[in-house]
Formats: sequence, structure tokens, C-alpha cells
Amino acid sequence: MVRLPLTPAEVERGQRLGALLRRARGERSMLLTALDAGVSPETLRKIESGRVATPAFPTIAAIADVLGLSLDAVWSEINHSDDVARLAPSERRLAS
Repeated sequence: MVRLPLTPAEVERGQRLGALLRRARGERSMLLTALDAGVSPETLRKIESGRVATPAFPTIAAIADVLGLSLDAVWSEINHSDDVARLAPSERRLAS
């Protein structure tokens, strides 16, 4: 199967997701977080670094659960900038 290149928006969303998970993990070990979520540490590292911009939903759900994040919070965080980008410049200042 040929995978289409990611759009700049998808790459940016993946970077926001990675940053969110890193912040939520805090001082918690990447290894323990990954094992508790049932994913490989390499997978978690790639997601956190933004190298996997479109991870599978069950993977994100498992990691979010381990970190105590609701999926609503994850969705809101990673899509907030997309919503702001669609606003007129004067509206962007109010949304930030």
C-alpha cells in the first residue's frame, strides 16, 4: 500500500500531539508509560517526537488513558490551532 505524503497541517497536528503527551508524561518514565499503555517505547518516542504524525486511534487512546488524559482534551488540544488558523486575523487574537 502506498502512503500519501502528509499535509503540513497533519505534520503540525502530530507535533502538537507529541508535545501534549510529553507534557502530560512529565517526569514519568517513557518506558513505563509505553509498557503500561501496551505500546513499544519506540512507538511512544516516535509519537512524542512528531515522527508519527498520524498514530492509530487505539494507540493514542491507550497512552491517553495511562496519562490520565481524556480523548476530548487530546482532540481539543491538537485541533485548537487548526480552528484558530481558520479565523480572521482579528478573531485569532480573541481565541488565543
